[in-house]
Amino acid sequence: MKLRRGVARNLRQPHRFLVVTEKNRSHQFEEGVERANINDLQLLAFKGCFARMRMFDYGWQRKRKIDDRLACLDIDMVITGPLDKIFDRPEPFVILSGANSVNPCPFNGSVMMLRPGYHEEVWTSFSLNEAKKIKFYKFPDDQGWLWHKIPDAATWKCGSKSGIYAYRKPGWPTNDVLPRDASIVAFPGARQPKDHTDVSWVRENWV
Repeated sequence: MKLRRGVARNLRQPHRFLVVTEKNRSHQFEEGVERANINDLQLLAFKGCFARMRMFDYGWQRKRKIDDRLACLDIDMVITGPLDKIFDRPEPFVILSGANSVNPCPFNGSVMMLRPGYHEEVWTSFSLNEAKKIKFYKFPDDQGWLWHKIPDAATWKCGSKSGIYAYRKPGWPTNDVLPRDASIVAFPGARQPKDHTDVSWVRENWV
């Protein structure tokens, strides 16, 4: 799995790599990858990445013995540099901000980090009906719900301040040259790394 290998190359501290998936249990992942099945399959019928909300459930955390930090990364991103400084944050919850070009929500769910035991209200108060009642752009989504529940959350500012960039989104250079300080390049929306392997840094790091 390309994301796992990218993380392993660039994260020095001990870590576990957990794939949260709806794939059949018979699907085999490579060595070093743990799996957690998505049981809330009804959430996958809607746009909005709402299956991510389960990470805020204390019961879900305890079942998987997550007792330090839980970093949530989109699977379609390219790891291009050191990660330790990015994840060494003391706040109970951190999320990427400033990556949306049109959506007025300041948060982007491509990169999030949660300390277990915090913000269970994100999950316990969540339902699709409740998510439809709050302000959203084209459709209700996870980042809008997080903005509603934790509006003053700590953030990684997209761009040079954090080393987290969003490909061809705000903060990205005018060409396809990889910023020298980039550690993570997210691909929000329809773009995916596999469609840009003609770009040298994608080809070199997404392996």
